[in-house]
Amino acid sequence: MTEQTRGYGAVEDREPAGSHRPGPDLDPMDGHEGIDEEALIAEYEAEKPARQLTGKPLLIIKAIGVALSVFGLVWVFYPMATQFYLPAFLMIGIPLTFLVYRGWARSDKAKAKGRSDNPGIGDWVLAAIAVVPFAYIISDWDSFFRRAVLPSELDLIMGTIAILVTLEATRRTVGILVPIVVIFFFAYAYLGPFFPAPFETSSYVWPRLVGHNVMGTQGLFGVPTDVAATYIILFTVYGAVLAASGATRFFIDLSFSAFGQSRSGPGRTVTMAGFLLGTVSGSGVATTVTLGGISWPLLRKAGYPREHGGAVLAAAGIGAIMSPPTLGAAAFIIAALLGVSYLQVLIWATIPTLLYYLGIILAIEMDARRFKTQTVKFEVKPVGKLLLRFGYHFSSLLAIVLFMALGMTPFRAVVFATGLAFVLSFLEKKSWMTPKRIWDALATGATGALSVIPVMAAAGLIVGVMTLTGLGLKLANIIVNVAGGNLLMTAILSAVAVILLGLAVPVTASFIISWVIIGPALQDVGVPAFAAAMFIFYYSVLSEVSPPTALSPFAASAITGGKPIQTMWLTWRYTLSAFLVPFIFVLSGPGIGLLLQGGVWTVLLALVVSTIAVAALAVATGAWLMGPARWPERVLIGLGSLPLLVMEPLYMAIGAALIAAGVIIHIIGNRSRTDEDDVVHADARTSPRPQTVNDAS
Repeated sequence: MTEQTRGYGAVEDREPAGSHRPGPDLDPMDGHEGIDEEALIAEYEAEKPARQLTGKPLLIIKAIGVALSVFGLVWVFYPMATQFYLPAFLMIGIPLTFLVYRGWARSDKAKAKGRSDNPGIGDWVLAAIAVVPFAYIISDWDSFFRRAVLPSELDLIMGTIAILVTLEATRRTVGILVPIVVIFFFAYAYLGPFFPAPFETSSYVWPRLVGHNVMGTQGLFGVPTDVAATYIILFTVYGAVLAASGATRFFIDLSFSAFGQSRSGPGRTVTMAGFLLGTVSGSGVATTVTLGGISWPLLRKAGYPREHGGAVLAAAGIGAIMSPPTLGAAAFIIAALLGVSYLQVLIWATIPTLLYYLGIILAIEMDARRFKTQTVKFEVKPVGKLLLRFGYHFSSLLAIVLFMALGMTPFRAVVFATGLAFVLSFLEKKSWMTPKRIWDALATGATGALSVIPVMAAAGLIVGVMTLTGLGLKLANIIVNVAGGNLLMTAILSAVAVILLGLAVPVTASFIISWVIIGPALQDVGVPAFAAAMFIFYYSVLSEVSPPTALSPFAASAITGGKPIQTMWLTWRYTLSAFLVPFIFVLSGPGIGLLLQGGVWTVLLALVVSTIAVAALAVATGAWLMGPARWPERVLIGLGSLPLLVMEPLYMAIGAALIAAGVIIHIIGNRSRTDEDDVVHADARTSPRPQTVNDAS
């Protein structure tokens, strides 16, 4: 999901991002006056910024947004045929995208002159055109889908228009690259015989391509669009209601109260706040920027260098995409593709998420000692009082899990959780969900979904072409053949491929494409489907921190004033454990214990071994154990973490021996340094004081 506080549907009467004050002695803008969080999100977010609308267009577009959210909510209780619901959903969502997102970047001159950012005549015309093909489909949807093998001339015209408006909506939200990829795949399907082996394929004429991708259930109206029209719209509405009810403010207050009053407290505060804000946002960049506006002054006063402070902010923000119970959109795709409940995906994600944050916390503890950070005192409410007064904000989050555990569908679970958040908002007067706030929250929910809907539809077109031509299986076979059928090499090549793909397209599209190509490759070498899916999911997310397009670290450096490249590499260091943990559940049978599969003892073994591996990596990269760690022990401990990824007795023994050797060398070296310091201090106390001029006189 994407950040839900920007764009036409922002809830205007709630506390704006960055206005929170953690204490009277801390001003989030101290030393950084003029930081515009909305502008930073717009610049570094994978999705482009929405317009800043005013006047009647704002009212009209909000009304359409509310209609989109209400349509999604109504579907939960009054299900419709998929072939009717998905075209109807896109009939609202795609035109709305043209009104909310600019066709071209707004010029500085237009900004300076204060020109209106409302849609122009061309945008309204394009929105009207976008309605036509989807209205045509739902007017006779049953017959339309039956004609997929032999489409009529009008079917082809309407199908072509549907593809074109989808690509333009995608271009407006995430840029030109995804539409270019879609066009390439269509060209590949048409010109298949001209490609070299093993990529050659039959030539598919345009009627066949339209019939398969628009008049079938694997392209435009496939699983990705289905997920956008069900899971995503419902969870974005839930996030908007939760934010409007004051949950964001409570999560930040709780983090400051729980961890702020200690030497490593500022770093731990940011980490916990990132985890909690992820339940509302699900966007790495937006969470990073929100945290930065509030927490950078705290980190700076504690003594963090600019680049390290930015790395902490970025690492915590990226965790928002993988934090239960509202994981990023790719998690919904996993549930749909594997035919499992969303609760099952949450269960799989639990331990890897905890390990991700464990790695960050350990790095923070080491940094606090290396940089000798200071305790920053500020006024906060006691944790107990905060929980007693505002702990009800956790209720709806827990309710989602509880409802699904009781057998409720995830769709109904999130709708009832949204209703619970609405009711609980009346426990604090300034957060009451008044009719205006309800209206704004529904509009904001549509905003959060709009940046994903066209991308999901475009990704469906890519998947449709891959299934039609068999390209996905060909690429999977190439990966397996290059790796020689070796599991480790296949996993390494798969990780690299997902990261490279993630540099070009957003996380959700990256996962969908990677699943079609890399999922079969991993399964061919014996990896269970659910483990392969989670492996691809985590590497799709981690492309957010991978050079050279690490958006969250760059956004954090813009706040802290640090060097972007150095901030990026330090963020990579903080998140290194997350890059290696997924290998545990694909390289050996016992590793699936990390996904809470395989029995109690398997889970406990995987948890213990992975915790040791994460801690060892933290020592190797953080250069601290019981004191400063030098290169010999860091190399030994770091190398020892690698065999632990293969949870077989021999490899675990090798890893444990290397780590133990590194720890022993560190202890011996640390004692030697301590003894030397004691001798130096003793000599200083017993040596005669040099005579000064005044002494001589």
